[in-house]
Amino acid sequence: MNTASATTKTRHLPGDIAVWMFIFAELAVFGILFIGFTVARSLDPATFHAGREVLHPWIGLLNTAALITASYFVATAVHQLRHGRPGSHLRLWLAIAVSSVYTLGKLWEYSDLYSLGYNLGTDTFFMFYFFLTFFHFMHVVLGQIILVVLAVKVGRGDYDGSDMNGMESGASYWHMVDLVWLVLFPMVYVLA
Repeated sequence: MNTASATTKTRHLPGDIAVWMFIFAELAVFGILFIGFTVARSLDPATFHAGREVLHPWIGLLNTAALITASYFVATAVHQLRHGRPGSHLRLWLAIAVSSVYTLGKLWEYSDLYSLGYNLGTDTFFMFYFFLTFFHFMHVVLGQIILVVLAVKVGRGDYDGSDMNGMESGASYWHMVDLVWLVLFPMVYVLA
């Protein structure tokens, strides 16, 4: 008997296939928006450069750190639960708390830009900026709601590691949100 094949576990797609279909659909929408942004930027680089100069890259960097840190806590929560170790629900609550830095940072940034007179109708750059970042912001809020549900369920013992489908589905969605920001941040704040 081949011991290597006997000990090899079959890999599977984490979570539910319906969640992955939703994730791929969302990535397609973001991809189309990213292409639109890139084409518009190539047609009017001066407007996009001027718009980027008004943004707050340090808030964008802080938001990046917050989302990456939250994803770390989500990934370790899944790992803890899968291996029957305590602390999964605490890690999910930490992910929610850290991701709130992003939420508050974006709200502050929107407020500041609106107070300076920038909005969807200002120019092409700000139309894309507000649309893209707010669309992403709403995905973060949905992700935070999903993480709250997961944290409550794990805390109550509804998820004990024997069936990881719900936990993996929620974590996969959260990581998609993080991945989109890792493309969105440099595209809007650095390269415009």
